[in-house]
Amino acid sequence: MFCLKLVSTDGRNVHLYVCVLYVIASTEGRDAPFIPTARLTDLGGIDNCIKEIVDIIGTPFTIPEVYHHLGIQPPRGVLLHGPPGCGKTKLAHAIAGQYQVPFLNISAPSIVSGMSGESEKKIRDVFEDAKTHAPCILFIDEIDAITPKRETAQREMERRIVAQLLTCMDDLSWDKTDNKPVMIIGATNRPDSLDAALRRAGRFDREISMGVPDQNAREKILQVLAAKTRLEGDFDFAELAKATPGYVGADLQALVTAAGNIAIRRIFDELRSTVVLPETNNENAMDIDTNLAAATATTTTTTTTTTTETTAEVVAEQDQSMSAFVKYFKQPLTPEQLETLAVNYEDFKLALKKVQPSSKREGFATVPGVSWDDIGALEDVRKALHWNVVEPMNTRDRFERVGITSPAGVLLWGPPGCGKTLLAKAVANESNTNFISVKGPELLNKYVGESERGVRQVFARARASAPCVIFFDELDALCSRRDDQQTDASARVVNTLLTELDGVENRSQVYVIAATNRPDMIDPAMLRPGRLDKLLYVGLPEPKERCSILTQLTRNTPLGPDVSLEDISRDDRCKRFSGADLAALVRESGVAALQEDREIPTEEIFVCKRHFDNALNKTTASVLPEDERKYEALKEKYGKK
Repeated sequence: MFCLKLVSTDGRNVHLYVCVLYVIASTEGRDAPFIPTARLTDLGGIDNCIKEIVDIIGTPFTIPEVYHHLGIQPPRGVLLHGPPGCGKTKLAHAIAGQYQVPFLNISAPSIVSGMSGESEKKIRDVFEDAKTHAPCILFIDEIDAITPKRETAQREMERRIVAQLLTCMDDLSWDKTDNKPVMIIGATNRPDSLDAALRRAGRFDREISMGVPDQNAREKILQVLAAKTRLEGDFDFAELAKATPGYVGADLQALVTAAGNIAIRRIFDELRSTVVLPETNNENAMDIDTNLAAATATTTTTTTTTTTETTAEVVAEQDQSMSAFVKYFKQPLTPEQLETLAVNYEDFKLALKKVQPSSKREGFATVPGVSWDDIGALEDVRKALHWNVVEPMNTRDRFERVGITSPAGVLLWGPPGCGKTLLAKAVANESNTNFISVKGPELLNKYVGESERGVRQVFARARASAPCVIFFDELDALCSRRDDQQTDASARVVNTLLTELDGVENRSQVYVIAATNRPDMIDPAMLRPGRLDKLLYVGLPEPKERCSILTQLTRNTPLGPDVSLEDISRDDRCKRFSGADLAALVRESGVAALQEDREIPTEEIFVCKRHFDNALNKTTASVLPEDERKYEALKEKYGKK
């Protein structure tokens, strides 16, 4: 800290003093105000969000005199929330660039200071700075870091920071900003963690949800991101968008970059393969390559691990080939050579293997890799699921035409191991929708209110990833009957789930599939029309169905000529075998084939009839006769629903 001594008190020196203080202050946790170069046309796939934020923010910047004349206070703030990488920060930059107003960018964690009162002072300085540059936009990123709910705040400083921010936001009225609007945009991944007072009218007046983009939105985003990329031929953006479920804007940007890098490597390899280097150039290249390899080896002498040595060899090899290529092509490529170079669809297909969607890492939904082809038998159940879930998603307009607008709920029930979970995944894959799998006991928490919050969070994630399928496994653990013996905590969880299923929050394009072994233990309110109204029995397979399942399970298993899957499926020892039991049978027979002769070459290993006989003698049905009778009785009770 230092002070600046004034020599005189004339206006120029005073003005200099103020400017110096501003420069010092602007370095404390925030960037100097600037006008972004981004425009709303640089964004794609978020048309609804753009329209909403323009209605809120654009009008006060365009015609502030109308607000002043009518005596109406303009909106004060907008809260953008959604998963990481969905474009919250970019949208804030673009709206400021579109209206050419100063943009003050604040990272919320940088405001927090260890000294008492310092954090509150930083907040006051930020808002004073915003008033000075009005009209402007003040963007607070990761705002949840400084605005936790005060009733659950761990330290008194956190409560003071929230109170100071609320006070500063209330102090942005017209008379305090010289009739110039100061708009606040907050961004967060966790809107539910913000203090409730911050989300009321007069502070963050509006909240805009920026969820995971659907297929149409991804297509528009890809078109914008690849607008300046040289693509080969008539590029199929729709097909690429279909192959990227769960990807947000940042993931798609990484995908385009990765595809470009792959294309450059491919082009380099193609050009190198067409070049015949002169012998002298080869020798020179080898000299350079030897030096590069020696330099690499010297650098890595401090480590002796095999991994490091292998990495050094790969780097040296790449440097060798590149140096030889560059030595021959001393001049840049000609326009004629560059004309034919482009990024093709195959480059993007390779990039898809390298770029993982962030939504998968953050707990959001992705499309499972299970298709109908992976499921044997269960034709009736598959048909029912197709018309209750897949068709309404794929042909939504046709269902709306006949008045079917609310998504159906399906309960899959039956003995364990019969493919209920596999069916749910295949439904999501067939309709190309996102998929969230929830184990019933996962949501149960000993702390009051936490289980209900977990249920709400699951549906919030599904709405952000719509169209989406939520799969509740072991539903009986989560929604047991409400009676005198049940605890209040369990009853609250059931009530919360019923509320979500009733669609108090819009449940459009969010489909619920649940699975259980005990439908009689589920609260009856869950099974009424409008909730889980479609009950599908997934029972033990018949001999013909067992053969179909075995065919799917042995697709990648080399079978001997004496193996008849039809005979195995009709064997009395296979009676009451579920799909999981049949999978165990195939696995056990494969192990028996491997153990028979350890010296036999790998390509000569086959699973023969004797191996299946050995496995059948070891594998027993997981469903007992009394269990089968119990399920038949339940089928009589619930089969007509």
